Amino acid sequence: MTNYFDYAASTPISSFVLDAMKPWEVNNFANASAAHQAGRACAQAIQNARECIADKVGALPSEIIFTSGASEANNLALKGVAFKHLEKKGHIITSSIEHKCILNTCAFLESLGFEVTYLSPSPSGQVEPADVVAALRCDTILISIHHVNNELGTIQPIGEFGAIAFDNDVLFHTDAAQSFCKCDIDVDDMDIDMLSLSGHKIYGPKGIGALYVRDARDSGLVPLIHGGGQEGGLRGGTSPTPLMVGLAAAVQHYPTTVSEQERHFLDVIENYKWVRNGGAHVVSTTWSLTFESDDEVKRFTQEHPWLISQGSACNALSNVASHVLTAIGLDEALARRTYRISLPPHHINGD
Repeated sequence: MTNYFDYAASTPISSFVLDAMKPWEVNNFANASAAHQAGRACAQAIQNARECIADKVGALPSEIIFTSGASEANNLALKGVAFKHLEKKGHIITSSIEHKCILNTCAFLESLGFEVTYLSPSPSGQVEPADVVAALRCDTILISIHHVNNELGTIQPIGEFGAIAFDNDVLFHTDAAQSFCKCDIDVDDMDIDMLSLSGHKIYGPKGIGALYVRDARDSGLVPLIHGGGQEGGLRGGTSPTPLMVGLAAAVQHYPTTVSEQERHFLDVIENYKWVRNGGAHVVSTTWSLTFESDDEVKRFTQEHPWLISQGSACNALSNVASHVLTAIGLDEALARRTYRISLPPHHINGD
C-alpha cells in the first residue's frame, strides 16, 4: 500500500520471512516436542531461531523466551517478577508514557497491593535518569521503562536506567518493541535484565515475540502460562515453529537502507506548517507532528490521504486524547491536531 504510513503499528511480512516459514507450515508441521525425527527437526529450527535473536541483543540462546508478542512479554516480565513478591508486595517504577499493556498491567498489580511510581517525562518525551534515582525505595523490585516511545519516537537512555538499577540491586526491564533491530542493543552493556520484542514491528509475522530474561533458568520468574515445560518452563504451549522461524528471518533480513517512502515523505512534509514532538533524540522513522491549525490539518489530509494515526493504534478507536501527548503537555486542541506518521523501519545506528 503506497499510502500506508503507519508502520509503527504494524509492518508487512517480508518475502524472506514468508519463504522461511512455508516449509514449516506445509512440509514439516510436526510438534517440536515430539521425540521422532520430524519433531527433532522442528526443535532444531527453533533453536537456530533462538540463537539468531539472542545474538542480536548479546544474550544467550537459553535467555530468549518466545511469546505471542510484546504485550505478553511485558505481562510476563512485570507479573512474573511481582508474583515472586505476592506475600510482601513491593514497589515498581515505570513512566506515564509507556504502552498501554504496561500501564494496564501496573494498574492490575496495584489492585493486588503493589505500589507503582509513574514518572512524568520532560516536554520532549524524555524520562530523566535523575527522576528514576529519586523514585527508588528500599522495597523497589523492578524498573520498567521503554526504549523507544511508540508515539513520539523518543529514544530513552536505557543504558543509564540499567546502570541505576544495577547499582541499586533492582531488576530493569525495557519494552523494546519499537527499537529492536532499529537501534543497537547489548543487554550486558546496558545492564538490561529483561527485554520485550515483537515480530510484526520488524517485517515478521503477527502472533510472535520474545522476552529476554537474564539467567532465565535461575530467574525465578513466575510463568503466566503453565504447560508442558516449553520455553524452559516459563511459557507453556505447543511451539509455533513457523512463527519462531519467521521472527528469526525478519531479524536476519532487516533492512539497513532508507526507503523511497521515507524520501517521499521528507519532500512532502516541507510544504506544511507543523512542530515535531519528541525532542532531539528520536528514531528517524517515527514522526509526531502537531499541525499549526485545523486548516493546515485539513489541507494535509485532503492532499495526502495517507493511512496514519492520531496517537498510537491502541488509542485510535478512542475519542480521548493520547495519554502520551497529554503527558508532554499538549492540551486537547493540540493533541487533536497531532498525527503520528511512521515510515518503513530500518536500522538507524551507523547509517
